[in-house]
Amino acid sequence: MKRLSSETLAFIHAHWGDDVRVLALQAKKYPEVDMLEAAVQIAGRQVAERKIPSWAKVESVRYPSHLSMEQCSSELTARYKASLINGETFADLTGGLGVDCSFISQRFRKADYVERQNSLCELAVHNFAALGLRHIHVHCADGVSYLSQMTPVDCLFLDPARRDSYGSKTVAISDCEPDIGILEPVLVEKGRKVMIKLSPMLDIAKALQVLKHITQIHIVAVHNECKELIILLEKSVEKSDYIGSEVCIYCKQIVDNLLIPPFVFTLSEERNAMCEYADKVETYLYEPGVTLLKAGAYRLLALRYGVKKLHPNSHLYTSDHQVDFPGRQFQVEAVSGFGKKELKTLLGGVEKANLTVRNFPTSVTELRKKLKLKEGGEIYLFATTLKDEERVLIKCSKI
Repeated sequence: MKRLSSETLAFIHAHWGDDVRVLALQAKKYPEVDMLEAAVQIAGRQVAERKIPSWAKVESVRYPSHLSMEQCSSELTARYKASLINGETFADLTGGLGVDCSFISQRFRKADYVERQNSLCELAVHNFAALGLRHIHVHCADGVSYLSQMTPVDCLFLDPARRDSYGSKTVAISDCEPDIGILEPVLVEKGRKVMIKLSPMLDIAKALQVLKHITQIHIVAVHNECKELIILLEKSVEKSDYIGSEVCIYCKQIVDNLLIPPFVFTLSEERNAMCEYADKVETYLYEPGVTLLKAGAYRLLALRYGVKKLHPNSHLYTSDHQVDFPGRQFQVEAVSGFGKKELKTLLGGVEKANLTVRNFPTSVTELRKKLKLKEGGEIYLFATTLKDEERVLIKCSKI
């Protein structure tokens, strides 16, 4: 890790909040300052203030290039992962910047951080010391090689690389590095529990097909944006088709640093749920949070919250009495078909609205153009299909 001069450190401290692009243009004014490294540290600190705030409070923490900051976990999701496991010994086989390791390791007496990039290992040694995490031992090694010779631990953690050799993002388990599907037998031998962080775009059904020892699946969203898919493995469980349908799926939403209680279900519960469909759009309309849509808890939502589904494929719900639904809630103002007179009555005087389509043959862009509406405002419009295949536009106000 590059040693910074006292002049560069002082410059970084004095310019934490400045625009690094402007600072770069002023490099000639500060010949004694390593402006390139100063820009990296200032930009990193600015990202950390919103993404890893407890790190940003420690002035001596050092940051890597922008790409590593972009790819690292947020403090919110790292703390959530840490809440799921504990024990005596822990190993992170894909250390990276070390954000996950720094929070998860606090639930263990001894921890090992493994990373093959020497530059990140040097940062980890420095940062773990700065953060007071002296129980973490840093190993500059390939995670798969380390796995083959390590002694078993209470928990293993892996965050497989999800970019190919061209830098493009990958989704499938087999496209990630390392390939968890191939490593699974060794992982469950070396870890009493194994936690894997995967792309939120991964198909859960495919994960259940590939991995044989899944005990839990956690879908984590921050401010209704899916961030992570977390899978827990244990050797004691070996999945048959039936057991796979009994895996607990946790839909977790984090809003303003608050952990909202998760919606927990199994695929067999969803498959067996009896769902009532609405004959019409009632007083209130509900749109599930993204974790629930990702998990596919469609019929079960209607059953547990006493609401009616508009259509098997619409994933919108309605009721005459307001319920505390896990998602966006709206009060219905009017419902219209797509005839010219109906639309004129519904949209008279409306110049902009928030438009959503669900189970509808036209995209938001195309429909917005047809309706001649700008984005934004206080009005919410849902274009969707009812159970009798009637296509409607629902005008709402957000609750």
